[in-house]
Amino acid sequence: MKIEALQAIAKEIAECRKCRLWTMRLNPVPGDGNPNAKIMFIGEAPGYYEDIEGKPFVGAAGRLLNQLLMGLNREELFITNIVKCRPPNNRAPLFDEIAACAEYLDRQILIIKPKVIVCLGRYSTNYILKKSGIKIPNSIAKIRGRLFSIDYQGLRIFAIFTYHPAAALYNPSIRKYLVEDFKLIGEIIKNNL
Repeated sequence: MKIEALQAIAKEIAECRKCRLWTMRLNPVPGDGNPNAKIMFIGEAPGYYEDIEGKPFVGAAGRLLNQLLMGLNREELFITNIVKCRPPNNRAPLFDEIAACAEYLDRQILIIKPKVIVCLGRYSTNYILKKSGIKIPNSIAKIRGRLFSIDYQGLRIFAIFTYHPAAALYNPSIRKYLVEDFKLIGEIIKNNL
């Protein structure tokens, strides 16, 4: 049932024309992973390699994500982005693009019903916080490294907000915070899932 529902969303995304991004993409990137995942990772938008392969986090940021997972198998997770098509030149997603695409993410969350959501980067962080009725901080640094219990459209979910792995590729000082946050994720999995 979940597989079919996620496949239906992927088909809608492939046919989507709600914003300009569909005109520039090679492949939509609806998300990938286990439909029964207890942990869902949400990034910002597909990049160059994601656009080519149609899968999230397969480029350099994806390789770093795999290292940070510290033994977690990607097949156990569900990984997606808030925006499902690559913005030109890997620019940040625009507000109207997020607004056009967000319903797909909302539906994916409601279908998968993860116990933990990990937001990678400020755009997914801001969206999930706003959707959960939590005040958005002016920096991820103010909320990273902590576990939040949120109400997401009637689902009680744990949430962790951290930097996007791509940020650590451009600013190596961020990597230590990502490592700390992923250790927290590992502890949560060990103790709560």
